[in-house]
Amino acid sequence: MAQQSEVITTLQQQLLAVQATAPAPAPTPTGVPIVEVALPPKLNGERNQVVGFVNACHLFIQMRMGQVGERSKISWVLSYVQGEVAEVWKNNVLDEITKGVLLVTTVEELFTKIKQEFGEFDEESRKVDELRVLEKGGKTVDKYVQEFRRAARGSGYEGKALVEEFKRGLSGVIRRRLAEAEAPPTTITQWQERAVQLDQNMRLSQTSFGRISTNNGSFSTI
Repeated sequence: MAQQSEVITTLQQQLLAVQATAPAPAPTPTGVPIVEVALPPKLNGERNQVVGFVNACHLFIQMRMGQVGERSKISWVLSYVQGEVAEVWKNNVLDEITKGVLLVTTVEELFTKIKQEFGEFDEESRKVDELRVLEKGGKTVDKYVQEFRRAARGSGYEGKALVEEFKRGLSGVIRRRLAEAEAPPTTITQWQERAVQLDQNMRLSQTSFGRISTNNGSFSTI
């Protein structure tokens, strides 16, 4: 255990040394400093954390650690793997790396190991479940479309099956109006674009009607 702690401490010190000697971010042409990038959340081994953790690490590495070596990047990522079962896994990984049993030379290889250990056993099934429970609800269609696209990636749904899942999550009014249109949409892109436009038009009409009603009400009280 002492050897494992020494290894990760050494790697973290290397990263700090690189950061200490790195030049300050150059100002943008408008004189505004480059926006800081949020640090990733800690990973304690819960499966619903993995995608967000890896994405956050990717973003930070891309934006702030371009000149940092792979070994220091690995150390940095491992420093955010903390608590519960994740802590045990990290110590095992450090031990295997030290003994040469586990060959991890790039941060991308480490991300692969993290996904294999803590990710979904069946990513496609999880995506399908997420897609099937997704509904527009009280949000705008634009937001629903963005959530749907995220859930659809990796779900295995495509073509007509994907369109039917999208239609299922729409409100009955929007779904019916588009289906009964003179030239109804057929592809998923057409359904999404026209659903967004129809939703915007309906919200605009409701806003305008509300203003007219308010004005009429005000007039009647004078």
